[in-house]
Amino acid sequence: MTSAKIEAKHPEQEIMRRVFCFLVIASILLAGCTEPPKKPPLNPLEDEDNDGLSNGWEEEHGLDPLNGSDAPECMGLVEYCLRTYDNFTFAETHNSFATTEDAVYYPASNHETGLSAQWNGGVRAFMLDTHHSSDTENDPEDVVFCHGDNDGIIHPCTYSEVDAFAWLTQLRSFMDDDPTQIVTILLENYVPSSHLDFLFNETGLLEKTYVHQISEPWPTLGEMVLSNKTLVVFWDDSEEPEYPWLHHAWTHSWDTPYGESNEDEMSCDVGRGDINQPVWHLNNWLSNALGLSDPQRSEDVNDYDKLLQRTIDCWEEVGNRPTFVAVDWWEDGDVVGVVEAINQMENWNSNASS
Repeated sequence: MTSAKIEAKHPEQEIMRRVFCFLVIASILLAGCTEPPKKPPLNPLEDEDNDGLSNGWEEEHGLDPLNGSDAPECMGLVEYCLRTYDNFTFAETHNSFATTEDAVYYPASNHETGLSAQWNGGVRAFMLDTHHSSDTENDPEDVVFCHGDNDGIIHPCTYSEVDAFAWLTQLRSFMDDDPTQIVTILLENYVPSSHLDFLFNETGLLEKTYVHQISEPWPTLGEMVLSNKTLVVFWDDSEEPEYPWLHHAWTHSWDTPYGESNEDEMSCDVGRGDINQPVWHLNNWLSNALGLSDPQRSEDVNDYDKLLQRTIDCWEEVGNRPTFVAVDWWEDGDVVGVVEAINQMENWNSNASS
């Protein structure tokens, strides 16, 4: 039987067959032309990938809010990336370089162990004194760390000095090994700013320095980590436009009095600087009758419970958490444990971990 006879005998079936074939071919041709239905936008306040960062924050900073493996850590936790620099507390050592391990012996020392132990122990803020090695050795490459002022007959580095280039190079190495850490340096400075620029450039730290504008809010720790600007440097000299990374300490921050004779003299009052600034140092060390660092009472003044309570009390009085808790003889007591507990607290009246 010919096809013509089939079509004539069953015209309805042939029409249905042709319609079906047309629909199949059309669906194949149109498959690549139609767009899939659009997904609704993500709620910026929610955390779609459960990585501790909000959808909005991740999108704003070039991260994938649906990929939980791309979240950075900041100071050990993803959640801390959302904290601003001025809403976090760092353990700080006073005269960080003046250690027995660095051949600086008492009465000129302030700690037993040097940078490596301090870093591994959790210290992330360092008070350093920059001098030239002597009155005649005063070129940029002669910058060293030693303690004292230049007003006396004897040069402050006569008794002891620490190689600033080696010390800061080691610090840069630690920062390179863990780029999620935020570091702060406070300089008591006695050399030209150009010599500091040389020092920080030679040691590889200059490229890590964050520049803060006094009228702007401080960045989040996450923004600092993602931009690799994880070092903040303060100094006690005035601002110099040529070196904007050298922030005048007492314009951008403030501190409490230091080196009191007795614990009952310690307060949360302003020692230096502008109390209207949110960044501040809680100084916590005593001096003996000769005005020297006092290792005999450091265990007591750095005691965990006592230091934690003082930090909370000052937080309540000032209205915002201290950015730094600074101590002598950091090995005594537990300043690192104190700041860890403080950082787990949302407010001064939250329950602190013990």
